[in-house]
Amino acid sequence: MKTLLVINASPNKTQSHSRLLTERFVSLWQQQHPEDHFIFRELGNEPIPHVDQQWVKAAFTPPEARDTEDNQAIAFSDLLVKELQAADVIVLGSPMHNLSVPSSLKAYIDQVIRMQVTTTLAPGTPGSPYVGLLHNKQAYLLLARGGYGFGKGEIYEHMDFQEPYLKAILLMLGITDVTSIKVNQTAMGETSRLASYEHALAQVDALFI
Repeated sequence: MKTLLVINASPNKTQSHSRLLTERFVSLWQQQHPEDHFIFRELGNEPIPHVDQQWVKAAFTPPEARDTEDNQAIAFSDLLVKELQAADVIVLGSPMHNLSVPSSLKAYIDQVIRMQVTTTLAPGTPGSPYVGLLHNKQAYLLLARGGYGFGKGEIYEHMDFQEPYLKAILLMLGITDVTSIKVNQTAMGETSRLASYEHALAQVDALFI
């Protein structure tokens, strides 16, 4: 039996293309693996606290030396980290906001990047000075963009700070088995939007053939 952590970052509950993709993924997974366990983490509509001074103090204080305020400051982060550690599969649905990710997703990332807990430093390591501490996990990035041209070799490739950023973060955590599916042109004409959505949906479906 596997545990899946499903994260939705879109603030749009009713017309979110990234949510449609995560819902499709979950539905198909449940059909094939009804015994598996799901954890759902909502970011788009449930506030994620930002890292503050007390959090930083707590995160860099050994657990046995933390006081009550430290433990309170780090408690929510501990919960999010436990969800990640428990997950065999991470399914992340996110729109592109201003070329990157929603601020709620960035706040989540800041909560789960924990030195000596989810990642550690290894200067001189080829490709990244970080070595992730989360192993044997798969990740699926189900991403939505209002425009187009962000793919490899396309006109706006250099402006994509969504997919490359998320892949770099996953690498920091130790997750290298990453599959990306993207729906583009969600803020454009109906014909283009539907064509891109149907293409992305077919890619999700193909994962379960």
